[in-house]
Amino acid sequence: MKVYSHSRLNTFKQCPLKYKYKYIDKKIPDIKQTIESHLGRVVHYTLEWIYNNAKENKIPAIDEIISFYTENWQENYSEDILIVKERLTKNDYFNIGVEFLVSYYNENYPFQDGTLECEKEIIIKLDEDGEYKIRGFIDRLVYNFETGEYEIHDYKTANNLPQKEAIDNDRQLALYAIAVKEMFGHEKEVRLIWHYLAHNKKIDSTRTNEQLEELKRETLELIKEIETTKDFPHNKSVLCDWCEFRPSCRAWRET
Repeated sequence: MKVYSHSRLNTFKQCPLKYKYKYIDKKIPDIKQTIESHLGRVVHYTLEWIYNNAKENKIPAIDEIISFYTENWQENYSEDILIVKERLTKNDYFNIGVEFLVSYYNENYPFQDGTLECEKEIIIKLDEDGEYKIRGFIDRLVYNFETGEYEIHDYKTANNLPQKEAIDNDRQLALYAIAVKEMFGHEKEVRLIWHYLAHNKKIDSTRTNEQLEELKRETLELIKEIETTKDFPHNKSVLCDWCEFRPSCRAWRET
């Protein structure tokens, strides 16, 4: 049995050489963590904590939320975290997280929207024999009593805001939709919802059963391509600045 993840597949699409370093060579990263990934983890953990409390009718006040966020920021911060944007400091990023949480709180209080589970683990079989599977975690799974739809919510802390076409072709949440339909019924409607916290904006999308079946086929084809690849070229892009392997990457040593 071979278990893949969306992030693993996405790494191959972004840069085959990075994929080789990370998943084949299992190279120890030169960079432990970036400030953006630290921010994302702490914000995600704080939102998970909010909803887990809300499910028990213990809705935290905004000052409690900021205190929880601050404590986790400090506990998990280390001085070797990379800050690429030199004009910003760790305090700037900390305050960005506070702004995200305050805006989200004002928009979504009292957090009673039918949330079923946070960080829901899912496993998807891509082939009938179950030789290839996808494993992932849904940030928040919701059952909307008003619409009768299941909702997959995903939080984004990056600054970019994608076009609708990119959202409608996103692989990650669509794969998760397959798992939700397998759990609750293929006739159920599943809505995919992205929260772009830097813009205080929600973007949603849906997929038909036919589109999801095609996605399974395409994902399996991508995995087969990865497994038969012998040459892993580098792909220089703006993402290189945040790559954990850049200091020793052969593509950058050559230049």
